[in-house]
Amino acid sequence: MKANGTDETADKTNGYSAPALDKGLDILEALCQSENGLTQQEIAAQLGRNLGEIYRMLTCLVRRDYVANYGNTYTITTKLFQLSHVHPPTYRLLTEALPVMEALSREISFPCDLRVYNKGVQTVIASIQPPDGLGFMTRVGSEIAVAPSASGLVLVAFQDPIIRELRINESLPNPSDADLSRFRTALTEVTLTGFASIQSNQYAGLHAISFPILDMNRNAVAALTVPMLARIDGTPQATLAEVEEKLRQRAAGLSSRIALGR
Repeated sequence: MKANGTDETADKTNGYSAPALDKGLDILEALCQSENGLTQQEIAAQLGRNLGEIYRMLTCLVRRDYVANYGNTYTITTKLFQLSHVHPPTYRLLTEALPVMEALSREISFPCDLRVYNKGVQTVIASIQPPDGLGFMTRVGSEIAVAPSASGLVLVAFQDPIIRELRINESLPNPSDADLSRFRTALTEVTLTGFASIQSNQYAGLHAISFPILDMNRNAVAALTVPMLARIDGTPQATLAEVEEKLRQRAAGLSSRIALGR
């Protein structure tokens, strides 16, 4: 069925299609996946569209500040990321968490960050550095594999059974039997202890501690994480046990505020 000369059609399962919106979203997704931006020709070739279609849509996206134009190259802006932080649940989580994270980082002299689950990966939505500016930090907006990180274990372990299985399948799309068994064992251990505290599988000397931020149903909405690196210059440093306890207290306080809405 055509409407007003367009090719919008009624679909029994998906409702009405919106070709213009699809084109815009396709462009945004293509640019999000490109590290160095794309030219109009590259976008058109990648999406199988003609240059006229791409030009009109890019003009609109640039005008609305979703896309930036540098010479012949188009790149994604931070507007989508900014909008996601205006979303009430995320905004409230950040509003509650940032002062707590700043106080925690000052107290323990280590960086800390806040991560949320996002379709098989975890996204860093806040990162605080200690007063001396030293430590292992993750950039806000970074997407990190769920397994086998401490925060990933926390974000999967503290969920209702159905959601937990969904996240396991998303996070480990084609695991070996041994990998899946190890991951499930680690999830069980994290559930029993209430947090994850493990040596990094990627960086020598890095130890990550992560506690869940729980909602009213005791499901993890975020993971509050501290990456610890041992100093070798003799500077006094909080012990692992001390950091775990401080992080436990801060995460519990945040969970109470998030769960009770206060």
